[in-house]
Amino acid sequence: MQTSFKYIWLIAAIVVCTFIADPAFAQAAATNAAPGASAALERALGDVSGDGQPLSLTLQILILMGLLTILPSIVLMMTSFTRIIIVLSILRHALGLQQTPPNQVLIGLSLFLSLFVMAPSIEKINEQAVAPYSSDEITLTEAIDKSGTIMHSFMAKQTRQSDLRLFMDLANEEGFESSKDIPFSIMLPAFVTSELKTAFQIGFLIFLPFLIIDLVVAAVLMALGMMMLSPVIISMPFKLLLFVLVDGWALTMGSLAASFAI
Repeated sequence: MQTSFKYIWLIAAIVVCTFIADPAFAQAAATNAAPGASAALERALGDVSGDGQPLSLTLQILILMGLLTILPSIVLMMTSFTRIIIVLSILRHALGLQQTPPNQVLIGLSLFLSLFVMAPSIEKINEQAVAPYSSDEITLTEAIDKSGTIMHSFMAKQTRQSDLRLFMDLANEEGFESSKDIPFSIMLPAFVTSELKTAFQIGFLIFLPFLIIDLVVAAVLMALGMMMLSPVIISMPFKLLLFVLVDGWALTMGSLAASFAI
């Protein structure tokens, strides 16, 4: 199971590196300016066939389409995306806004902030696995091991020991000498659980000052006898004003990026 997770991540990393290996990736895609990642992808597809011969175009398209369906799960469960999107969603509710910013904007912010956070890991995968594999310096197995080790190290830094212990007990595992020995079957659920805990903790700290504003406004309206007026209508402008004055978006995005121990 550990090898399969690593293989999926390697192919997905090759696809990602194909588009982000060059800073001007939009132009590079049109002019084939990322030959290393493309060569690695072609060689990986050739190795899948088992006899070293390249697969037919139909099978290559089928494999790539299958990988594209797996890629969102990898982004959700193995990167910083989950923590970021949850915190931004809680922030929107704390402000009292239902559809502003829209879901598409929140997802876009979360995706590109995740790329920023994961950039060191992606660069390591490109340098230690994708580029050497495309140059025939290492085998597919070695590239899989290197890419899996890099992602395993990132997840281990973000995972609480209590969550690791929980899933180790559920798997009847006594213990491991180091975090590198923990299999993906234990690391993945522990990482996701830890990310959910951290996201809700950050969300609570963000929600608290806006909750205080709601309570103050509700108390003032009740003291004035204006019980029929919704406190949300009055408190929302004050919450937006506070958020703008403290440069809330910059603080939130910066704090989220800094919350990952890279």
